[in-house]
Amino acid sequence: MQIHIIAVGNRMPEWVEAGFEEYAKRLPRECRLVLREIPAGKRAKGADIARVVRAEGERLLAAVPKGARVAALERTGRELDTEGLAAELKKQLARGGDLALLIGGPEGLSEESLKRADARWSLSQLTLAHPLVRVVLAEQLYRAWSIIKGLPYHR
Repeated sequence: MQIHIIAVGNRMPEWVEAGFEEYAKRLPRECRLVLREIPAGKRAKGADIARVVRAEGERLLAAVPKGARVAALERTGRELDTEGLAAELKKQLARGGDLALLIGGPEGLSEESLKRADARWSLSQLTLAHPLVRVVLAEQLYRAWSIIKGLPYHR
């Protein structure tokens, strides 16, 4: 199984890339973490933000691997604690196939992205900076994996 984090935004600060890579490399091949960055739309003064979000959504959905289960990450989704994420990951491993996790831009995910999602998950009710979400999500996926495998990382 591969977990595809499909996120709006590219050219992240070095600390984001380093944090993400640290946890991605800890996950084993059978639960490989792949980051797919989608360029953010232009948000110049007077931009049609609804159109920008729709275009980002189209690019996000185009990046979802065929047959993958999709979870939209948004603040109003079902809030998962670490054990809940581990349970979801374990179910996906049993189901087989890939998992795609969608992270929207500053205005969130498009309606089309939300409709396509098989689930809506929230990492927190707090609004998190998009670069930070990648690092937090990668760490939590590694933590969930360690719970499933009975590793001491999660204490």
